[in-house]
Amino acid sequence: MRLGSRRGPDPAVIRQAASVCLSYPDDETIAMAPLLDAALAEQPVDQTITALRDFVGHLGTSAPEVLRQNYIDLFDLSRKHTLYLSYWTAGDTRRRGEALGAFKQHYRDSGFLVDLGGELPDHLPIVLEFAARVDPQSGSRLLQQHRPALELLRLSLLDRRTPYADVVAAVCATLPGQSPVDRRAVMTMQGAPPPAESVGLEPYDPRLLPIAVAAQGPQRASRIMEVR
Repeated sequence: MRLGSRRGPDPAVIRQAASVCLSYPDDETIAMAPLLDAALAEQPVDQTITALRDFVGHLGTSAPEVLRQNYIDLFDLSRKHTLYLSYWTAGDTRRRGEALGAFKQHYRDSGFLVDLGGELPDHLPIVLEFAARVDPQSGSRLLQQHRPALELLRLSLLDRRTPYADVVAAVCATLPGQSPVDRRAVMTMQGAPPPAESVGLEPYDPRLLPIAVAAQGPQRASRIMEVR
């Protein structure tokens, strides 16, 4: 008798859910919690799906003002948990401009316009939505290229004992191989720590970024729009 192999969760579903979970918890994001839970419930059950559903439950039941303050404290007021992937390898140096340009080029090569909503192109929720909805192969390569940044972020969030660590761990689980167990192993993967010194990198001009027309209506606007 031939037995079929057990399928795991769809990486695209995990990445799309993580994109929402790692976004600022405004009213639209919080309102998506039931939809996210329903989508995750359709996936084969494993540790990743269980952890994501637990986080979605946290998102849907916690006081909005507490969620928002925690998000600001964690991601906006500390670079130790930054969601900007290129910062982990380039810091605030001139090299970061080149790294940001590489993200833009990935989006342009896809044939889609990406509405960054005022964010830089390396903001993890944007990268995840691109990988989930636009070009899974290109998006996977982009995430794999920045795997050390993802793992350092995961470990930093674990140190804070925040449920956001489970969301980033779920993203890492969509990539090949096991996650490093500690920072030393990550630094071996990465090659060198991010530069600490700032050289006054000028703000990235949002006019140069691919943009899309803002969606109308009560639903959360997608960042992705096909070029026709």
